[in-house]
Amino acid sequence: MAADIEAVAVTMARTLRRLGVAAPPDTTVAYAAALAEVGVDQRGPAYWAGRATLVHRPEDVPTYDRVFAAIFGGPSAGHGDADPEVVEQLTVLLDTDEDDGSGDDATPVEGPTVRVRWSDREVLQAKDFAACTAAELDEAHRLMADLRVVGARRRSRRLRASRRSRGAIDLRATSRRALRTGGEPLRTVHREPGHRLRRLVLLCDVSGSMEAYARELVRFAHTAVAGRTQVEVFTIGTRCTRITRQLRSRDPDAAMRAAASAVDDWSGGTRLGAGLRAFNDMWGVKGMARGATVVILSDGWDRGDPDELAAQVRRLHLVAHKLIWVNPLKVTPGFEPVARGMAAALPHVDELVEGHSLGSLESLAELIRR
Repeated sequence: MAADIEAVAVTMARTLRRLGVAAPPDTTVAYAAALAEVGVDQRGPAYWAGRATLVHRPEDVPTYDRVFAAIFGGPSAGHGDADPEVVEQLTVLLDTDEDDGSGDDATPVEGPTVRVRWSDREVLQAKDFAACTAAELDEAHRLMADLRVVGARRRSRRLRASRRSRGAIDLRATSRRALRTGGEPLRTVHREPGHRLRRLVLLCDVSGSMEAYARELVRFAHTAVAGRTQVEVFTIGTRCTRITRQLRSRDPDAAMRAAASAVDDWSGGTRLGAGLRAFNDMWGVKGMARGATVVILSDGWDRGDPDELAAQVRRLHLVAHKLIWVNPLKVTPGFEPVARGMAAALPHVDELVEGHSLGSLESLAELIRR
């Protein structure tokens, strides 16, 4: 009897391998052990013993059924003793805002139902903020709150314990470990420079030409401030205003109200050169922008001197690790940076990206992380 079981198991496995089914030797041994328990006289248990040990992919089941029927005889399905498949009928209901199915004319549905609600999130990802309705902007704000704006990492001067046997030797830790081995330093402990997040500086243009995008970009800045500590946010228009403290509130609406009350030149004129000069003189060049990722969110329209703007952007580029300019108008077909401010600043910018939609801000967050 044992010889018959082994012969059946070997024949099944060998035939399956010839037909392209992966049946390694360990599965053959497992199938022989399973047949020894259930026997080869009853087709149902023998069939499921092979299904459980020899078949690992759903697409191999038809091949296994044919081989089992050829060896054991009977129908090709090979599992006539199995319980019949239960077919459950479901009714799918489309849940929309226009008709929720709860009115008097709603047709009653019998049996189990699955209610599916449509979503326009993919459409909203690419929709221009200037073309969004109030309800769409509210939805964009909720989605924007889920963004995680994390800056790039840089090597720190502070040393930390290393798992590798290279770098400076930590004498204190090595001596402490040597106490476990009778004072013999069998294994040295090393230290290496750690990593920390780069500071992120956001300069948001809140002039009149940016009115359709300024609030959304400041909300993006609030997401960055609420998510980490190494973030500084300024607004530039006719002056430069620091609003980092106002954006630290976890409530986005409260943070926006505090920022709006702190900025006196919201939707006013545009003097980007003067605003950047104030930032460079008071904060940027003195240390805040040194080694940081600096992001300027502006359409580049400037009423001031373009030479002054070019000089201040150049000063900022010299001390920053990376300078990114986010222009909401870049998505416009045939866009060319011909505005005086944009054309003057462009030679000193590392990246010029879009900033008109939720999807473009997600791409910006990924660019900052890299």
